[in-house]
Amino acid sequence: MSPDQKTASDRNAAAPEPKRNMGRPVPRYDARLKVTGEARYPADEPLNNVAHGVLVTSDIARGRLTRLDLSEAQAIPGVIEILTHENADGLHRLEFGNGTATSISPLTDTRIWHDGQIVALVLADSFEAAREAAYRVKAEYEAEKPSAGFGAPGTETVLAKDAVKSHKEDPAAGDLEAALRSSPVTIDVEYSTPTQHHNPIELFSTTCFWTGDRLTVYEPSQFVYGFRENVAKQLGIDPEKVRVVSRFIGGAFGSKGPMTPRTGIVALASRRIGRPVRCVVSRAQCFTTATYRAETRHHIRMGATPDGKITGFGHEGWEITSRPDSYVVAGTDTTARLYGYGAVWTRVNMVKADRNTPGYMRSPPETPYVFALESAMDELAVALKMDPVELRRINDTMTEPIGGKPYTSRSLMECYDAAAEAFGWSKRDPAVGAMRDGDWLIGWGCATAVYPTNMGAGAARVRLTADGTARVQTAAHEIGTGAYTVIGQMAAERLGVPVEAVVVELGDTELPPAPVAGGSNTTATVCSTVLTACDAIRGKLFHAAASAKDGPFAGRDPATLDLRDGGVTAGGDAGGPTEKLADVFGRMGTGAIEEYAEWMPEGVPPDSLRKLYNGSSTLKGGSKGDKMMYAFGAEFVEVRINARTREIRVPRIVGTFAAGRIMNTRTARSQLMGGMIWGISSALHEKTEIDRRAARYVNKNISEYLVPVNADIEQLEVILVPEEDKAVNPAGVKGLGELGNVGTAAAIAAAVYHATGKRIRDLPIRIDDLISA
Repeated sequence: MSPDQKTASDRNAAAPEPKRNMGRPVPRYDARLKVTGEARYPADEPLNNVAHGVLVTSDIARGRLTRLDLSEAQAIPGVIEILTHENADGLHRLEFGNGTATSISPLTDTRIWHDGQIVALVLADSFEAAREAAYRVKAEYEAEKPSAGFGAPGTETVLAKDAVKSHKEDPAAGDLEAALRSSPVTIDVEYSTPTQHHNPIELFSTTCFWTGDRLTVYEPSQFVYGFRENVAKQLGIDPEKVRVVSRFIGGAFGSKGPMTPRTGIVALASRRIGRPVRCVVSRAQCFTTATYRAETRHHIRMGATPDGKITGFGHEGWEITSRPDSYVVAGTDTTARLYGYGAVWTRVNMVKADRNTPGYMRSPPETPYVFALESAMDELAVALKMDPVELRRINDTMTEPIGGKPYTSRSLMECYDAAAEAFGWSKRDPAVGAMRDGDWLIGWGCATAVYPTNMGAGAARVRLTADGTARVQTAAHEIGTGAYTVIGQMAAERLGVPVEAVVVELGDTELPPAPVAGGSNTTATVCSTVLTACDAIRGKLFHAAASAKDGPFAGRDPATLDLRDGGVTAGGDAGGPTEKLADVFGRMGTGAIEEYAEWMPEGVPPDSLRKLYNGSSTLKGGSKGDKMMYAFGAEFVEVRINARTREIRVPRIVGTFAAGRIMNTRTARSQLMGGMIWGISSALHEKTEIDRRAARYVNKNISEYLVPVNADIEQLEVILVPEEDKAVNPAGVKGLGELGNVGTAAAIAAAVYHATGKRIRDLPIRIDDLISA
């Protein structure tokens, strides 16, 4: 085919041509709104007479607040009120979990649990006045010596299975110690990942106003129903009197999933002064008033036979959490089942320190735990003198090793084969330091990407009118991943109308509930729910068409009919009869059909929908059912390290991914590309630096908290591998939003070793680590 004959999609890498079981690369539903500035984020909502709030936070990490001097702050012109623990009556304490970020409840007492804890909220007529007054609040403390984290005196280590209900057991099978003793080849290694913080473009914010006894909250949220329930608990009011709206989010990926205590404080302030209140958290306060990725450490032991068969796998992890809350990452649920090991032993420990409570950050368990596993796989391949791709092929499995459960589908090696071919892996010289280009040492590495297929109970309302337009309503969330687009595509496909004729409404508690936008479950859950509602509409239309004695489908089996091009058609019969939607609706004597549908994945508790309405998501998938439900991928990277300066570059990265049905190749590629860039960032850039003496974060800004820029990302290729999996859900979809950044860091670490012979086991990899290489 000549270049002139290629389609626009062929010429545009951003819109890959769909392969088998893939949807069209429809442009994003919200694209024009975002690029023209019409998309309203929560802090953009226009309200009259808004008061501005600015938080005051502690500058100690442990102790008690003994006094607040507000005199200078109250003297600033425009200051309305200052909320503190002395006057914030009506705030209730929250339990950790079930949609809340922490049990630490600022302004309810004087206890300081971590640096940057909220101690006051200043309200003023202008943001500038509120900020100036916040600077002038003087706090006095009775300070205690804090424990910053690993290795600090005074920390407490507890077993996750003893402290966290969701982590009931540590996966294990067989006798690991015996397996290692009998293994001809073994490795015993330790790894670590740092604290990392979300730095979304859209800062964390809360805007509240009251209409009588009813509260409206505009806040970037990944779970509006959860926010509604928990802000009602925090204020001691009926959740039915709370509305939470979050139509667009400017970056979240876990940070805006659980509700922080700020929401109730701002709502209380609004009720107190009888005006709308808007509080936008500063960049520095994002580090201490929201969640972050927990710092982790890992000890991995593996044994294998000379032909590469793994005989034993042990993985022990340690994770930082706060004093009062037991937040657990627990990625061993995935690592213990990823390959066909023989014996398996795992354990997860939590180390309680004087820090704010960690939380979800894109691929929360898999990113740190799979980094350790995949790095160890590369080390084992070196010990065996074996190609790392071949090692994974030998240990590939269709049944997991703990309980022998089968995978619904597993296209891991198909991903490796496609990535290896695109990358040119066959040209790799396996000798350390053998590949070079002038002053640049070249290293190639690879690693597995894996993420569980999560789904939850959901509800949706779909309305189809006689003129061929449709409306979909569900309280799912657009966090930048393309939810509006793929939900609209599902409705358009099932209703036989153009996607442009579908209006999608999301992010409002006045709509039917959907689960938290986390665990990459939104497309699988919501598309399955919307499909259910659309099929109910189809059923009514087909029954009307087939039961009409004078219609073109009189006497036909309704199951043989279809919806295409704005009308009812004979399914599979291109030359058969058709009837316009308007005519079918006319036979029914109505201008519209509206269906409310609920959908629950097999295996979730029967009360999951009730819990969803009450603000609690129940996700199922991964290893939780009778079958293993996972999406897979393979990532290959090239690193170049300057032999003189040790400057590190990643000029090339290829990722291949199989995730069931791909609803939209454009949005899928975009998500996976973002994940791979995040993976590079995790490997080489991101680390929250901590003053170990004071347990304080010291790079609380985006000038010193490093993330990659355009110049850091050169050739990046995403390849979508066709896969069909009818067992996961009606839509056949596996989530992929969090898949792309799993494995990237391990592939880069492997490439660094291949280039230099130095094994870096602690992230991020910096020039300092390579000076002696």
